[in-house]
Amino acid sequence: MRLSTYKREGKTGIAAWFGKELHGFEEGSKGYPGDLDTLLARGASLMGLGATLSSAPHLETASITLLPPLGKPSKILCIGLNYRDHAAETGFKLPDWPAVFARFPSCLVGHGSQLVRPAVSEQLDFEGEMVVVIGKKAKAVSAGHALSHVAAYSIFNDASVRDYQMRSSQWTLGKNFDATGAFGPWLITPDELPPGGAGLRITTRVNGSTVQDASTSDMVFDVASLIEILSSTMTLEPGDMIVTGTPSGVGYTRQPPLFLRPGDICEVEIERIGILGNPVISH
Repeated sequence: MRLSTYKREGKTGIAAWFGKELHGFEEGSKGYPGDLDTLLARGASLMGLGATLSSAPHLETASITLLPPLGKPSKILCIGLNYRDHAAETGFKLPDWPAVFARFPSCLVGHGSQLVRPAVSEQLDFEGEMVVVIGKKAKAVSAGHALSHVAAYSIFNDASVRDYQMRSSQWTLGKNFDATGAFGPWLITPDELPPGGAGLRITTRVNGSTVQDASTSDMVFDVASLIEILSSTMTLEPGDMIVTGTPSGVGYTRQPPLFLRPGDICEVEIERIGILGNPVISH
């Protein structure tokens, strides 16, 4: 099941995909079940939500704007250096413990919306990543039970302002410029994917040219391990996002560096999940 959040004529809606057809309800309409943030917090079944939306009106995709599937997650936990080749290309040793940093909802944009290169920098970089969305509260969960706490998967472009990121040992500022965290185009339920989203091809393209190409099986810490480690230190709440890291090929390690420029189109594709695409503009 694939579920999207959208906007049409100023109203936010929730929709499910049935093949290439989209069916959804908008806020204020009869049958609108609420937004995905609220529904996950209430413990709603995303599969059951899909059944509810099957009777919703058909939507023409040209008439809507896709939004980030979740608008206000309480946590966006991002994992650095979680692909072996990426750790090598950056000159860091392979981590024996996840490097974790936070993003905040103010950075999020949806599929098709503009990634914004800020006026203060020309070093906007791409990072294609798989997202895990928590569906059931997790505290001190073992790896063996971790995947039962996953509600969905999605795609993220962890677009990073490198000069700001590298000014400090803490990466938060360079990772949280407005409109640099592309997320979507939907949430996809775990039954559609291999356990933990393992073994999926992940590619990033800039203007049609492939710049990253790897498998999610190349992660140093897989999804179950990440949930176990993170939940040992904090309670993971329904709707929390884990952005699982990027493979090699990022722009700042290239010679010469390859940064995103106004007019570029950046796409992240993950096998069996879909394609997240965004044009780039300057602020």
